[in-house]
Amino acid sequence: MLNNKSILITGGTGSFGKAFVRFIFEKFPKIKRVVIFSRDEQKQFEMTAEFPSKKYPIKYMLGDVRDLERLMKVSQNIDILIHSAAMKHVPAAEQNPMECVKTNILGSQNVIDAALANGVKQVVALSTDKSANPINVYGASKLLLERLFVFANAEKIEQNIRFSVVRYGNIFGSKGSVVPFFQKKKEEGVLPITDLKMTRFSITVQESIDLVMYALEKGWGGEIIIPVAPSYRIVDVAKAVAPECKHEVVGVRKGEKINELLFSSFESFSTAKRDGYFIICPTEGDWNRDKYCEKMDAIAVENGFEYNSGTNDSWLSVEQIQELMISEYID
Repeated sequence: MLNNKSILITGGTGSFGKAFVRFIFEKFPKIKRVVIFSRDEQKQFEMTAEFPSKKYPIKYMLGDVRDLERLMKVSQNIDILIHSAAMKHVPAAEQNPMECVKTNILGSQNVIDAALANGVKQVVALSTDKSANPINVYGASKLLLERLFVFANAEKIEQNIRFSVVRYGNIFGSKGSVVPFFQKKKEEGVLPITDLKMTRFSITVQESIDLVMYALEKGWGGEIIIPVAPSYRIVDVAKAVAPECKHEVVGVRKGEKINELLFSSFESFSTAKRDGYFIICPTEGDWNRDKYCEKMDAIAVENGFEYNSGTNDSWLSVEQIQELMISEYID
């Protein structure tokens, strides 16, 4: 599917970007070109050690999604655009809200404009469970990203382009997540727990890649695609990482929820389930949930249902979390 294609990845030096590049070079040996677009030259330098341009059809380009002129240039002759660049840390976004707006909202609109101007065929944007009923700046900015992409797909005029969004929970063991945080803290003998009832959705790096590939292969354009994912309790992660450590309840930080949603009860009215994924169908444009269910044999979810990490019917046990740490090479 990606052979003979040119792919641009914004934020391509991040955890997802590097894993996605590793995957596509392994699975699609005839890929035409991969462009890594990010603003951190050190991360690009480090990435060249694994993927040197002399060995792989890869090009590293410095720039920021805030810069439309630069995006217009790097988007030329691109078939597929994966938009993963974002300001992601909740506390940083709370303290610097306008910076978050510039990157996650205005930057996303720049991505849309560049894709439309350069004849890109498919665009997939990465979102987060924090965009469902957001209570923090980061989640609100990702909600606006989703709305911008859904609107762009509905408003395109005779252009052969599909805009899709994937929304998922925490990537297990990714940089800045709770597992490496607890690993650093376990030497102190006490792990800080925000709340004993706190839960989160979790997917692996490979599952996040599979989600993007599903959007590229099966997406209609204008939808938000969500994986069926297990939940974990933060206290169980602490037990899995360091069973010998004591726990200290430190309280919920500003902008944090006890439980996360992957879709809200409001969104359920336009959501269907297919192939192990939930599809939030657009309410404007040339298709909707009824048409999707009719054409794709999808099943409409119950109106009013919300996909909540605290009421999920699938949970990771302490033992399963430990197995994930091994399989994801987290020590």
